Amino acid sequence: MSATEGNAPAHGHGDHHDDHAAHGSLKGYLTGFGLSILLTAIPFWVIMGDVFRSTTTAAVVVLVFGVVQIYVHMIYFLHMNSKAEQGWTMLSMIFTVVLVLITLGGSFWVMFHLNSNMMPMQAPHETMTSPK
Repeated sequence: MSATEGNAPAHGHGDHHDDHAAHGSLKGYLTGFGLSILLTAIPFWVIMGDVFRSTTTAAVVVLVFGVVQIYVHMIYFLHMNSKAEQGWTMLSMIFTVVLVLITLGGSFWVMFHLNSNMMPMQAPHETMTSPK
């Protein structure tokens, strides 16, 4: 019995892959582009228009818009979702985010503790004492 007979597919033609699902359409790209412009313009307006009195609030708003923009880029331009490549792209992205958070968290932790455990510096006029 040859490969073309029976139930066996010939030359892998029976393998069905959903290759076209990972590619975007013009509508998808234009939606992502529009959202990207909007998610850039709003934080720009928040900072340049001095919308919030507190700089902390303004920074949090800009960071939130940045996170949303990262999500928009991943979905509309990188085509990352749980179905693409059987979920491996999403799993690798989650792994990368965890590594980045560990690296950033550890760096900030080390810098904070180095700063708090440093010996206080003396003023220059206190270090120079006159001989008696």
